Amino acid sequence: MELTPVIRSEWLKIRTLRSLPGALLALFAATTAFSAIAGVSETSDPGFDALFTSLSGVIPGQIAAVAFGAMAVSSEFQSGALRLSLAAVPRRGRWFAAKAAVIAVPALLVGLVTALAALLVARASLGSAADGLGTGEQVRGVVGCGVYLMLMALFAAGLAALLRSGVATLSLLIPFILVVGFVIGDATGSVADFLPDKAGQLVLRESYDGASLGPWSGLAVTALWTAASLLAGAWSVRRRDA
Repeated sequence: MELTPVIRSEWLKIRTLRSLPGALLALFAATTAFSAIAGVSETSDPGFDALFTSLSGVIPGQIAAVAFGAMAVSSEFQSGALRLSLAAVPRRGRWFAAKAAVIAVPALLVGLVTALAALLVARASLGSAADGLGTGEQVRGVVGCGVYLMLMALFAAGLAALLRSGVATLSLLIPFILVVGFVIGDATGSVADFLPDKAGQLVLRESYDGASLGPWSGLAVTALWTAASLLAGAWSVRRRDA
């Protein structure tokens, strides 16, 4: 079977499984709401970063992106759905590539819309505190945010394919994002810049002085983590029984 009809088939699954559009809606709602709240925070801190404050809702909101990627894959391991999918598409690598594509595209599009909405809402709350933000920085933040959310969704998808469980994937990634990124990350200094979430979040910052990576090199590190996760997931799909 050609790749295009496989992508159409996988896209239909994404649209009809209610939890998946719901996860994308939660991504938009949570990110925008938390960014709006951050926009009314104290701005007199010497380390205040207007761009990161505006897009800081992504930190909790990314959990919805992770859930979207994990559930899109883990749903195949329920009630023998994967056997049916592979019966229709015997080439497992092609099937997994189509699955990754239909996760990546909506995650990227919703991520871009979400980032733009979060930036506009937070800027309205920040008022003159955000006047120093240049157009280039804002474009970089919005585009980088969309790409980051897509990469995190794909990172979760690869892990879900490897672990064959959405629950196991979320049980691993959510504490990692909420605990490791904030607690262990702060304690390990520059090593934290190479964690998948911390590296990608550098693109959300107006200033990244003192970091080991720049905004786009940090996003590239996240992309490497995502590629490794997808390769591991593809290996699992190709080598293990359905």
